[in-house]
Amino acid sequence: MTARSPASVEISDYWICRTCGANREPSGTAPADCPVCEDDRQWVPRDGHHWATREQLEAEGLRTVFRPVEESVVGIGVEPGLGVGHRGVLVRTGAGNLLWDPPGFLDRDAVAEVERLGGVAVVASSHPHMYGSAVEWADLFDAGIALPEADAHWLQRPSGRVRTWSGEHRPLPGVTIVQTGGHFPGSAVLHLDEGPGVLFTGDTIMVTPGGHHVTFLYSAPNRLPLPERLVRRVVASVDHLDFDRIHGGWWEPSIGSGAKELLARDAERYVRFLNGDLPAYD
Repeated sequence: MTARSPASVEISDYWICRTCGANREPSGTAPADCPVCEDDRQWVPRDGHHWATREQLEAEGLRTVFRPVEESVVGIGVEPGLGVGHRGVLVRTGAGNLLWDPPGFLDRDAVAEVERLGGVAVVASSHPHMYGSAVEWADLFDAGIALPEADAHWLQRPSGRVRTWSGEHRPLPGVTIVQTGGHFPGSAVLHLDEGPGVLFTGDTIMVTPGGHHVTFLYSAPNRLPLPERLVRRVVASVDHLDFDRIHGGWWEPSIGSGAKELLARDAERYVRFLNGDLPAYD
């Protein structure tokens, strides 16, 4: 990490899509489109695209918040909510830190806190809806950006820091990113060796309200299901991993124990529903 003082940090006034949180490079005019929103996994407001600069959102009162998630993991969110409303996490290791699923907005206080926590060595994301401010974080901390080759084209802000990967990637000791597919071809989960193991899944494996089940969706906002063959691919891709807990892409809910067995059980439950097996209607 390049040594920096928080007082000297200059955050660029990049553009942020209010609907999905995607970033675009600074310019004098707002972007006219947003490919992420126009895709059928997301949506465009009836009155068109809504972009704002980072400084504009800061003036409106947006701020970054930090909360503990796991022993070595700190959550990073934005209040009030922005885009899909997700929170990212900073995974701290002795060999450097990984920033996973960064929200679309960051401020000077966030940069100072992340610097205090050891900076950022690598930025990565579960899928394009959560690429967020990856480029800005990478530029500020001289970090690399690890994106699955299948989805790298969704990054709307060009960067020479991007390094692509496929299948499985181990950016830091004890940290593995696995390409599961499903929601996007390059959708991925983050596995940490901490304790019995933990998965951070974005919404590739979505934890349902109450934290009692997981489910699988092609599009959450558009209520589009994931077909059986892709559900089975997601489950098979993490079968070799040991994990007891699952955190989705938001502060709550999460699965606190027995997560691997629950994932297999709920995948079969989901497939039964897809195939019309609804006992209550027999």
